[in-house]
Amino acid sequence: MEQTLQALSGILLSAIPSALLLIILHFYLKAMLFKPLEKVLRQREALTAGARKAADESLALAEVKAKDYEAKFREARAEVYRQQEETRKAWLDDQAKQIAAGHARAGELMSAADKKIAEEVAVAKQNLVETSAALADSIATRVLARRIS
Repeated sequence: MEQTLQALSGILLSAIPSALLLIILHFYLKAMLFKPLEKVLRQREALTAGARKAADESLALAEVKAKDYEAKFREARAEVYRQQEETRKAWLDDQAKQIAAGHARAGELMSAADKKIAEEVAVAKQNLVETSAALADSIATRVLARRIS
């Protein structure tokens, strides 16, 4: 058993430099590889999170601008409709005025025509009265002239 312990102690003594080398390698790799790698990964994560945050802010700003644009578009459309309605009402008012003026002018023309026709009727009646009196005299003269002869 003593031989086994001596062999074991020999193995352990020969393993000490390997264990020390392994421990040194561990700290060297930790300091030279893993810490810089971890630092780079943290920076990358921070940049990614910052980019996501900036993208979210840009998206929110774009949504606000889109809503603002839509609101202004609706207002502009309402203004155009209001102006069209005012123009249509102005046209209708103008058309109504023109129709009223046409009716008034037609009424004046009708009144003038009625007066002219009344005058012509009066003149025609006067002519008929005068002509009928002359015709009656002529007929009476002829009828009497036949009886006498």
